[in-house]
Amino acid sequence: MIRILVVDDHDVVRTGFRALLETYPQFEMVGEAVEGNEAITIATETKPDVVVLDYYLPLINGLEVTRELRSRLPGTEVLIFTMHYSEQFAQDVLSAGARGYLLKSDATRDLIPAINAVAAHRPYFTDRVADRLMSQLRVTQHRHCSKLTNREHEVVAMVAEGYSNKEIAEALGIHLPTVETHRASAIRKLRLPSSTSSAALVRYAVRNKLVEA
Repeated sequence: MIRILVVDDHDVVRTGFRALLETYPQFEMVGEAVEGNEAITIATETKPDVVVLDYYLPLINGLEVTRELRSRLPGTEVLIFTMHYSEQFAQDVLSAGARGYLLKSDATRDLIPAINAVAAHRPYFTDRVADRLMSQLRVTQHRHCSKLTNREHEVVAMVAEGYSNKEIAEALGIHLPTVETHRASAIRKLRLPSSTSSAALVRYAVRNKLVEA
């Protein structure tokens, strides 16, 4: 049984949810709320598996509610269910711990799969949201990668291939301190922590296709 709390300030949305969920025996609607503070209170009392949460709410918005729920109820997943897509809102709520982002216009096709996915602690995005997030991610990655010089790219790629700083220096015909300088510069430009390990650079290089996984 998947226990669900629905948070939306529109009666018609909540009524539609009740009618829909009643047709699925695996779902139980444990409560509904019309604003953010009420949502936090009811969620704390009922401990649902999934909170289906509109972003635009009275008093406090879905971002603040998501942060509070993830802090209080780490086992409860949040599915943002909203009329509008905003790259900034999507980034913010996902960073705050929401597991999925669903547009209301896609509810007929995607609502049930979305609830099932986030209840199983898997992310879920409708195609339009996923496409926009991926496009933005590619732009961000390209912007970060393009900041690196060719030599810095080489050093990061060789670290990812398992070469030590000394081996990189020998292979590239440069001094060891120069390798260390290039590595530190790349880490800084990629906005990684100064203490970033070789393993972290490997993950970065694989994600950005500097090396094959």
